[in-house]
Amino acid sequence: MRVSRLLHTRYRVDDLERSIRFYREVLGLDEIRRHKSPRGSELVFLKAPGSDETIELCSFPASGPVQVQGDLTHLAFEVESLAGFASHLSTLGLSYSDGPHYKADGSGGFAFVDAPEGYEIELIQRSPAATGKETY
Repeated sequence: MRVSRLLHTRYRVDDLERSIRFYREVLGLDEIRRHKSPRGSELVFLKAPGSDETIELCSFPASGPVQVQGDLTHLAFEVESLAGFASHLSTLGLSYSDGPHYKADGSGGFAFVDAPEGYEIELIQRSPAATGKETY
């Protein structure tokens, strides 16, 4: 038997409200639900407008401070324009932590911005001629 689809990805955070603000204000995700788990974790689920999968932000102070290991994991989101997103970041006092990097063939590019806990967020721009398959 196989799984049928990806439902959500969890990222544990120290400052839940600060992280929610980042994902909502910087990335434009929508908060779709919030609740406390049976073990006491505060959970918030967010979703990008064009996606079915969600991101679960989890605050569970009893497990100690979050220590994000460099280059261990990241979330990737598609954007219409890396330059336009850079302008958006600038209005919030932020900038890319890496990039943007564009493909020589003009099929798109990518850049990274760091979330509050240090998780990397990849932004991918595809050209209209791109096949839809990521090669980053």
